[in-house]
Amino acid sequence: MEYLQELPAKMKAVVNYAPFDFRLEEVDVPSIGPGEVLIKVGGCGICAGDVKTFHGAKRIWGGDGQPPYVQPPVIPGHEFYGQVVALGDGAGEKYGLSLGDWVVSEQIIPCGACRFCKRGEYWMCEVHYIYGYQKGASDGGFAEYAKLPKNAINYKLPPGFPLKVAPYVEPLACAIHAVERAEIQLEDVVVIAGMGALGLGMLQVAKLKNPQLLIAIDVVEKRLELAKKLGADIVMNPEKIDVVAEVKKLTDGYGCDVYIHASGHPKGVIQGLQMIRRLGRYVEFSVFNEPTTVDWSIIGDVKELDIRGAHLSPYTYPLAISLLHRGIVKAEEIITHELPLEEFKKGLEIAENSRVSIRVVLRP
Repeated sequence: MEYLQELPAKMKAVVNYAPFDFRLEEVDVPSIGPGEVLIKVGGCGICAGDVKTFHGAKRIWGGDGQPPYVQPPVIPGHEFYGQVVALGDGAGEKYGLSLGDWVVSEQIIPCGACRFCKRGEYWMCEVHYIYGYQKGASDGGFAEYAKLPKNAINYKLPPGFPLKVAPYVEPLACAIHAVERAEIQLEDVVVIAGMGALGLGMLQVAKLKNPQLLIAIDVVEKRLELAKKLGADIVMNPEKIDVVAEVKKLTDGYGCDVYIHASGHPKGVIQGLQMIRRLGRYVEFSVFNEPTTVDWSIIGDVKELDIRGAHLSPYTYPLAISLLHRGIVKAEEIITHELPLEEFKKGLEIAENSRVSIRVVLRP
């Protein structure tokens, strides 16, 4: 076991006990074993999933016949980074890490034994442990220290990496996967709905594909202004114009070739199915608070669409780190608020208000 410094016995952490019951407490600093890493957390983004967890979303806590995903008590947070302060036996060699390095960890901790893991499809691991949701997996980054367990997938941040944007590595990695699922071609008209942290990452990555036309949709004008700055050719607000009619007008009545949905709002699904052309590619990356009802005949009988889900960030962390390090993807304006860990409740409130924030980061 190697240590960078003498560690305290206790640390501050936010603990999730139940919906609407997140508490700032003093808890034990995690102990680590062989193959494990302990980091001092530098920052952790508040994901929309964290907000929905706090509010008791059925999709996360169970309901409507779905099993519960969150297993409290657990420390939330999966968009974190930190400095290596302790290495278990073999961990340094396994991950190429040394004491003092800055590191990020993929949000999923795959079991390594299920059929998906054995096929290299680890992001669909049947056990599906995620930082900050199941106590039996690993606590998350709403804390001063976090343990990266032996099955974690960790990456060293390169020297000179801008640490202010390090909490954005995870959202950007997810955005890259969603764009890859869309298989964007040079002649495509691409629409991305939802200009939150994920959508703005998707927008910038999709721009690198050089589509014929890149359209951003959101109901918040400030987000649309940023989308335009970050590469959107056209921005549209569905509260002000008929976006379906506008997209069809731009495409000789056919509709867009690719529609990527990242707003998490049921209306965005229906909007996309109406807007996309026949034989188009629809990519869904959202966690919904409520079920969405659509006319499924549009998908098959009418348009024969490719409907593709996008989940997590398989094999995309190295590229996300590289794009941020080289400044090809911009994240400084996406991180709109930084708060101390003690103000986590205020952070959750701000994160919930899409007209005020894009991504809120807690700094222990």
